[in-house]
Amino acid sequence: MSTFENFNLPKSLQKAIDDLGFTSPTPIQEKSFSVIMSGRDMMGIAQTGTGKTFAYLLPLLKLYKFTPTETPKIVIIVPTRELVVQVVEEVEKIAKYMSVRTLGVYGGVNINTQKKSVYQGIDILVGTPGRMMDLALDNVIRFDETQKLVIDEFDEMLNLGFRFQLTSILAMMRPKKQSILFSATMTDEVDEVLNDFFDFPEEVSLATSGTPLEQIQQFRYDVPNHNTKVNLLKHLLAENENMSRILIFVNNKKIADMVHDKIDAEFPDQFGVIHSNKSQNYRLSTMAEFQEGNIRGIITTDIMARGLDISDITHVINFEASEVPEQYIHRIGRTGRADKEGTALSFITKREQEFFIESEMLMDMEVKILPLPEAVEISTVLIEPEKLKQKVKFMMKKVKMDGGEAFHEKSAKNKKVNLGGPGKTKPRKTKPRNRGVEKTRAAKRKKNKE
Repeated sequence: MSTFENFNLPKSLQKAIDDLGFTSPTPIQEKSFSVIMSGRDMMGIAQTGTGKTFAYLLPLLKLYKFTPTETPKIVIIVPTRELVVQVVEEVEKIAKYMSVRTLGVYGGVNINTQKKSVYQGIDILVGTPGRMMDLALDNVIRFDETQKLVIDEFDEMLNLGFRFQLTSILAMMRPKKQSILFSATMTDEVDEVLNDFFDFPEEVSLATSGTPLEQIQQFRYDVPNHNTKVNLLKHLLAENENMSRILIFVNNKKIADMVHDKIDAEFPDQFGVIHSNKSQNYRLSTMAEFQEGNIRGIITTDIMARGLDISDITHVINFEASEVPEQYIHRIGRTGRADKEGTALSFITKREQEFFIESEMLMDMEVKILPLPEAVEISTVLIEPEKLKQKVKFMMKKVKMDGGEAFHEKSAKNKKVNLGGPGKTKPRKTKPRNRGVEKTRAAKRKKNKE
């Protein structure tokens, strides 16, 4: 079995690995190491939880040589603020015996504070595309000395609409650098960026990417509406003490707040809520509370489905079905990790069935449907978004084209001819023309012209 000692790491790195208690590299770490050490551009296909962060940090830090410049030598771009914080923490763990200055930059905090930190000098810069581009346009960050570029969760950045920022940052960098990209999926957009900015990248992928589905028990409940979903969730939380570390996924911020308010009323201070409208401090403190086991779960949008490494999730609940099949796999991939089993539950309305079936087709498996517990109250009250969807559906109803004889034939009322005005029932009579009078008038007009 391979060990980290086979990597011939410097003593400073090996000591940090030993302190963390790691002995054997993960498959993606083992496959990536030699490619990155060779200096070639690399494209890695792997999901979160496979050890991607150390897969690029270990070889990059082994290759790192101190230079007395103040601009970053290694640049790491990730999609979310939380992931910036997480990657910075990982760098600090693995490089704690090295003289490396690391800085994380992201939106939602005072940019002037981050500018001051940049001016103090940095070796490794970790940031989101938006804030990194803002700092570059202000000429605060320069990429003159950047030797290594890492783009992590690339497909997620494209989904979040960061393509312009990414390509702009890539265009600012010198061509002679090593570029490393990690993506969970391979799309046409990923291909385009690789063709434009990478130099014959070598592909590194796992035989089975992502979290093994065999370690996740998946179940589905067919539920009529939102309020019945809330009743089901309350019932499951009350009846199952083993649901101790839970992520509950919804599709938007408004629903996240709505579900949190209803659950918090019955389970006070047991759940946090995270989405893009929450402040950075609130999001980070909520995650810390969850990691430390002070709260039972988090209600969140897909911002938590990618990138973040949260340990020992017992249950993932899809309160709403993801409209993107791949996103379903990213969500449930939060559980069943590190050789532990996990459970994924999905609450599916009739409108969501089509999305869920697409996820089943992607996994090539059918998820078992469980009956609703008898104790769960079936609500008939619809929330406003559900009423709106029903109204839109009614307005978009197709016109019936095959109406039979009555459809094709005009009714007797509609067969009436418009006779020129109200009350007209007979055609208007006109006088017959007098050809002789017309000829006389024409002759007089001709004579007058002469």
